[in-house]
Amino acid sequence: MFNQQPQNQNFKDSSEMPAEISHGGHELFDSHEAIDGLVGALEHSVMYEQHIQDPELKQLLSRQKSYLTQMYNTIIDALQTGQEPAVKTQTYNMPYGNDTIYGMEASQPKTPAQSMNEINDSSYSSFMMGHLKSCASHFTTTALETTNPVLRRVFADSIPNLIEMAYEIFLYQNKNKYYQVPQLKQEDMDIYINSFGKVQGQMPH
Repeated sequence: MFNQQPQNQNFKDSSEMPAEISHGGHELFDSHEAIDGLVGALEHSVMYEQHIQDPELKQLLSRQKSYLTQMYNTIIDALQTGQEPAVKTQTYNMPYGNDTIYGMEASQPKTPAQSMNEINDSSYSSFMMGHLKSCASHFTTTALETTNPVLRRVFADSIPNLIEMAYEIFLYQNKNKYYQVPQLKQEDMDIYINSFGKVQGQMPH
């Protein structure tokens, strides 16, 4: 009969530890970076709202800032308790439709602003978009390797909402010609659209 190896005391199953400390080191590093990015988005929004001129963009920022603040509180609650947060992840619903304006028109070449007076609503909406893209990327990376199931789910469930907010900003930018959408010629578009085919046969169950 083989001698059983003594159990390594360095290893613990998640069921053996309290929920509030059931976090891996890698997970905490990623979570810290993701939360820090969200904090940056919130703090920058405080600066942006003082300078935005368009009432529509200002209202959009206020709506998103309010949602992101609750998102932040939900994540912190899940991180610190390891359990279901008091306020679960809410669904962000933008008031816009999905209409996109296609086409390009020539404009003056853009150069980096050299003073605050040169930073306009196009700039602020671009900054807002950048923060949301960064948060969506950080949240995705974090959710892929988070050991605590509640915290993982909070990060994962937040990603579609970040996408929705970024899309809302895209639609605002597109409507105001800050974000123009070029199209390929019809024949080139057809080549790309039809360059892949479906797999034939029945999908396995």
